[in-house]
Amino acid sequence: MRVALVHDWLTGMRGGEKVLEIISGLFPGADIHTLVHVPGSVSPAIERHRIFSSWLGRLPGAGRFYRYALPVLPLAAESLDLAGYELVISLSHCVAKGCRPDPKAVHICYCFTPMRYIWDQFGHYFGPRAASWPVRAAMNLLRPALQDWDIKSSARVHHFIADSRHVEARIRRHYGRPSAVIYPPADTEFYRPAPGEGPREDFYLIVSALAPYKRIELAVDAFNLSGRKLKIIGTGQSRPALRALAGPNIEFLGWRSDEDILSAYRSCRALIFPGIEDFGIVPVEAMACGTPVVAFREGGALETVVEGVTGLFFSEPSAQSLEEAVKAFERGKWDREIIRKQALLFSKGTFIQEISSYIRKAAPGALPPDA
Repeated sequence: MRVALVHDWLTGMRGGEKVLEIISGLFPGADIHTLVHVPGSVSPAIERHRIFSSWLGRLPGAGRFYRYALPVLPLAAESLDLAGYELVISLSHCVAKGCRPDPKAVHICYCFTPMRYIWDQFGHYFGPRAASWPVRAAMNLLRPALQDWDIKSSARVHHFIADSRHVEARIRRHYGRPSAVIYPPADTEFYRPAPGEGPREDFYLIVSALAPYKRIELAVDAFNLSGRKLKIIGTGQSRPALRALAGPNIEFLGWRSDEDILSAYRSCRALIFPGIEDFGIVPVEAMACGTPVVAFREGGALETVVEGVTGLFFSEPSAQSLEEAVKAFERGKWDREIIRKQALLFSKGTFIQEISSYIRKAAPGALPPDA
């Protein structure tokens, strides 16, 4: 069976690319189609596949400007040549699910979220604090057409898989389609407590892209108020503004290797997670290291963090609400072994078993019985 994997873009190893890496391992002979591919930006396990870029990806500098090409991304997705493939598996948070498979193909979409830029997170990307007025005006004009395309192109998918119940509800709300829920995996073998773990250091941790919808400013405001130490790992467009807000107790560490992130998870008192994520792999990685999580009470964190057992929630999107949750956390007692057990529910082995079983039912013959 000829198999094509379709991914929005290959420009770095983030959560979506880690899922692609695992699925591509189930189909070692599959081709990968994407809007933009920056060679060497993803893992060798992905790079060893034949990778085909859209016309957009062949333009000079596409790896730098593709995020600004949102209005034409649907055209780029539809241009991918999928003729002759019998199974298409799209991994989509933007437009990949809108590709045009061969009429005889089975199309399974692993959906990280419907296109957040035009639905739930539109204000975060194109609101007054996020974009210039010409961009805001243009996107307000284009938004209805992009939403219409997003809805209509969902009919090209035969089977939807959501990466959380939170996303399942979005798929139902925006597309009117049911979906199975298969949680993405965390690397619970790599992320684990330190041998003979001792007392933790006196700081809190954020691991996140520094983008508007991540709401890192809530944490910066809260820790400015309290004076507690906060370390922030990650880069992104919001970094200059966040650094301008932050007091001397808040340290920006920039990009760090997986080994550095592991060390930070093992050392911190707790992970701070102020955004609304579709799933949110970072809290699971932290819990795999026995680290509690203080998260906002919405989104995928509600499906991974067990309140009072592996962490706490704050309910209002305000610095004061987060500060109260941190105080409550410090009054609590936390069993790091129990916290890790919760993370093991989201292991790579569990994901492979569930996704393989689903694919066998949706596309008989695509995988051998023991894949």
